Amino acid sequence: MQLKPNQLAGQLKKGLTTCYLVSGDEPLLVQEAADAIRQAARDGGYQERQRITISGKSDWLELGHISSALSLFAEHKLIEIELPNGKPGAEGSKALSEFLASSPDDILLIVSGRIDKQSQKSKWYTGLDQAGVIVPIWPVSAAELPGWIAARMKLAGLQPDADAVALLAERLEGNLLAAAQEIEKLRLLHGEQTISADMIADTVSDNARYDAFRLVDVALTGDARGAIRTLRGLKSEAVQPPVLLWALAREVRLLANLKRDIAGGASVNTALNQRGVWRSRQTLIQSALKRLSGRDLAKMQALTFQADGSSKGFLTGAPWDLMETLVVVMAQGSGVPASKTERLK
Repeated sequence: MQLKPNQLAGQLKKGLTTCYLVSGDEPLLVQEAADAIRQAARDGGYQERQRITISGKSDWLELGHISSALSLFAEHKLIEIELPNGKPGAEGSKALSEFLASSPDDILLIVSGRIDKQSQKSKWYTGLDQAGVIVPIWPVSAAELPGWIAARMKLAGLQPDADAVALLAERLEGNLLAAAQEIEKLRLLHGEQTISADMIADTVSDNARYDAFRLVDVALTGDARGAIRTLRGLKSEAVQPPVLLWALAREVRLLANLKRDIAGGASVNTALNQRGVWRSRQTLIQSALKRLSGRDLAKMQALTFQADGSSKGFLTGAPWDLMETLVVVMAQGSGVPASKTERLK
């Protein structure tokens, strides 16, 4: 069964099912949907939670081991699989099919990147669809963003006027995580009163020099030295790596998707518009697309995964060093000699 994110809460109230798949490229919405499932599982008596992060074929063996093992702390458990690339492969497909065929007492939650159309026809995906609930999450487009912000503010007890919503949408340019944080800040500062554009201007963080989106934009202009200075400035302000990685990974995914769209025959303007790129950023994105090769994008995707894993402790490496390499590649491509990269730093 496939549900929209706003339908999930109602379905969870009716009872839990064997498995859930939450997939998409919007971290805030994916996180909130997964959190709702986790809470429903706890309320339903699934007190133990075990996680598997898929980074290789052998990781799928853990699913069979965990599902067959007796729980030490609770009668039932929630098994959570993190599948960053959205592709389980032959080993994963087999492991998922075996799990579903075993009539499990446990609940399976898969949190995944976007699932492509080809994978949606695969046996593992249709099996999950038949046995449980799939929640595909799509990016909020530029046209949808003001409505999303207005609804979110009203849910928080705020009463925004139209100018306030428009200004907040303009300031945040699609960063839903930042929007949620700013709305919570407005609620704490102003309570349940009408929120005006002046209040937004006075309250919403601009961080003109060091915000995460500025970091991305500096790198996209080709200014590797400036991107490293910006990144180190954010580090000195105690900004945590996941906040920056969200913005960097989002941009890398966008560039990779655009390259794929254009290679498939779409015009540059059509691809940019279909992917919801803001008009004010289209020239910047086009120049980056001309500069960066498919190899560069593959390297950036690998670096974002490595930096994310190292920041969470399940992969080796120093996240800040990896992010410095990432912004240099984003600025100049992967053909930059090592000696030149060191001089930039």
